[in-house]
Amino acid sequence: MLNLKLLEGLRVLDFSQIMAGPFCTMTLADMGAEVVKVEKINGGDDSRQYGPHIDGESVSFFQLNRNKKSMALDLKSEEGKKIVYEMITAFDIVIENFRPGVTEKLGIDYNTLINYNPALIYCSISGFGQTGPNAKKGGFDLVAQGMSGMMSMTGEPGGRPMKSGIAVYDIGAGLTAAYSILAAYIHKMKTGEGQHVDVSLIECGLPWFAWEAAAYFADGKIPEPTGWRHRVSAPYQAFKTKDKYIMIGGANRRTWESLCKDVLNKPELMEDDRFIDNTKRVENVTELEATIESILMEKTSTYWVKKCEQHGVPAGPINDFAEALNDEHILAREMVQEIEHPIMGSMRTIMSPTKFSRTPISLDTASPLIGEHTNEVLKSFGIDKQEIDTLREKGVVK
Repeated sequence: MLNLKLLEGLRVLDFSQIMAGPFCTMTLADMGAEVVKVEKINGGDDSRQYGPHIDGESVSFFQLNRNKKSMALDLKSEEGKKIVYEMITAFDIVIENFRPGVTEKLGIDYNTLINYNPALIYCSISGFGQTGPNAKKGGFDLVAQGMSGMMSMTGEPGGRPMKSGIAVYDIGAGLTAAYSILAAYIHKMKTGEGQHVDVSLIECGLPWFAWEAAAYFADGKIPEPTGWRHRVSAPYQAFKTKDKYIMIGGANRRTWESLCKDVLNKPELMEDDRFIDNTKRVENVTELEATIESILMEKTSTYWVKKCEQHGVPAGPINDFAEALNDEHILAREMVQEIEHPIMGSMRTIMSPTKFSRTPISLDTASPLIGEHTNEVLKSFGIDKQEIDTLREKGVVK
């Protein structure tokens, strides 16, 4: 049997930078697509300027650009545009995350490129999408978190609006773009038709608000911050033990009863009118939390997590990032892998969470240097070394 990668043969021309687009193209590259990353002549992808740096190379860039090729090209020059038009016939997918209107000025917009490749799948990732009153505005993760309502429901009750601990909308837009592109590619396989895929940061997260939308559409309830507690289930939250906080999920009848009887040794809690069912427990969650914590504070987090696991009650420690990445389960699942970078040396990266039985994802190449593959890519399109040298002297390529 041939050892093919999932997306082997799929070719992606990547004009994106920083996070949302590069996360999308990294996902495709991990699955075997050939991704040619087109970078600016001066400085390349803006994330190359983000620290920390090792010997002048950005570790931030490294984390998002493995398994890709880098080509440095001046898209503002006529010769640079001509190269794109010659190349585009050989690519299946284009991805860009410029502000709407920029690609038209550069001459690499969807309507222009389909003149050269009518079956092209062209994905645009932006802050607000390609249409609507805010389309021309720039898109930033924290702005999306604020405008979408996420920050109004994150944090502690009565406190300041809080952002997520990670760039959740950038990553969400990248993931949304990846599965949307693959859906469009399946359509193309059936019909031969390409299309323009429009993904926005502010919209990608709205479908995630399932519980919040249920309450709002049912009775107009506007979600407020719940801090460390779940919005509609209790007990399902962080609890303080003798040494640190842990998460416990006694959200359904079975786990609630097991928590009371087997873990806490307090079966009488099941008969307490304040906690008789989930609705009551949510209404009286402050009293519930205080009651449970008064018991948990007697012993360590390790003791309680182990006891919960013994009795089928979902529980786990609240790890810091170092503890999470060094967890024996995470390491056993090969979520952290190491690869040699030509300048930074041996570096670790976080891998794809998906395990395929027949077509495993692999870490083949580290993030590229700026323009590392310019010659290779241009030669594959019949441009000889002398012409490449001339283009480099003119500042069209690097």
